[in-house]
Amino acid sequence: MDYIATLIAAPASDALTPAMAATAASVLPGEVRVHWLATGEACALHFHDEGAREESEIDLRATLRGLPVDIAVLPDTPARRKRLLIADMDSTIIGQECIDEIADMAGVGEQVADITARAMRGNLGFRDAMMERIDLIAGLDEAALARVADERLHLNPGARTLVQTMRRHGAFCALVSGGFTFFTRIIAERAGFHAHRGNELIFRNGRLTGVGEPLIGREAKRSHLFAFADEQDLPLELSLAVGDGANDLDMLESAGLGVAVHAKPLVAEEADVSIRHGDLTALLYLQGYEKADFIL
Repeated sequence: MDYIATLIAAPASDALTPAMAATAASVLPGEVRVHWLATGEACALHFHDEGAREESEIDLRATLRGLPVDIAVLPDTPARRKRLLIADMDSTIIGQECIDEIADMAGVGEQVADITARAMRGNLGFRDAMMERIDLIAGLDEAALARVADERLHLNPGARTLVQTMRRHGAFCALVSGGFTFFTRIIAERAGFHAHRGNELIFRNGRLTGVGEPLIGREAKRSHLFAFADEQDLPLELSLAVGDGANDLDMLESAGLGVAVHAKPLVAEEADVSIRHGDLTALLYLQGYEKADFIL
C-alpha cells in the first residue's frame, strides 16, 4: 500500500533539515520520494510498504527521537484532502479556556481552573464539571462576558489560515464546542468558520443564571460531526476533526482523520495524529497543502 510520512516542525523554526529528511527516508522501505511542503518546516515522504504502517511509524520515531519534529504516517489515498473540518474551540482554535477567563474576571479563577483541568484529563464528567463551574460564576453581568471576548480570547497560531485555506479549497468548516455560543459566534467569525455550535448561556436581567440543556459534550460533538457530514453529503473519510481534551475523543475517533493539537496526554495517545511542535497549519500539511497554498 502507498503511504505518506509527513514530518512537521514549528513554523519559522527551520528545525527540519534536508539531512533529517534524508535520514527519515533511509529507514522507510523501497524507493522514497521526498516532497518539501515548506522549506525547513514540513516535508512529505512518499513510499510503498506491504506491511503495516505502524511499523514504519515506529521506525521513524525511533530514528528521529528527541528531535523537534511531528511525525504522521497516513495512507496515500484520494481522501487525503478533506472536505469537512470540525474543530474544538477552547485551547484548540483559541489559546484560552473561556470559562477559566470568565472565572478569573469573577474572582473565582483558581476554583474553576481546577475543575476544568480535572475535566480535560477525563477525571470529571463533562456535565458535572459544567454545572459546578456555572454555579461559581452565576450572577456575572453580560457586559463582563463581552469584555472577556474582546480582551482575553485570541486565535491560536495558524487557526485562521487553516480555516481560510480549507474554505478556499471547497471544505465546509464548523466550530463545535463544549463552551458557549456567546463565544463560538465571535470566534467563528474571526476565524471564518461556516457554522458554529455550543451551549447556550441563560441570562436574566442582564446577569448569568445558568446554561441551557441538553449540553454539548463528548457524545454531542460526535453527533454534530455526523450531522454536518450528512448535511454536506460527505462520507466520514473526508472529514477532519481537531481537538485537545477528553470530550473531543469520540469526535476524533469517528472522523476520517482525528488530530490532537498540543493536547492532553490521553487525547494525544488516542488520536490518529498528535501535533506537539507545529501549529494548526500542521493540519494543512497533513493533507498535502504546500505553504504556497496557504491563505494567510
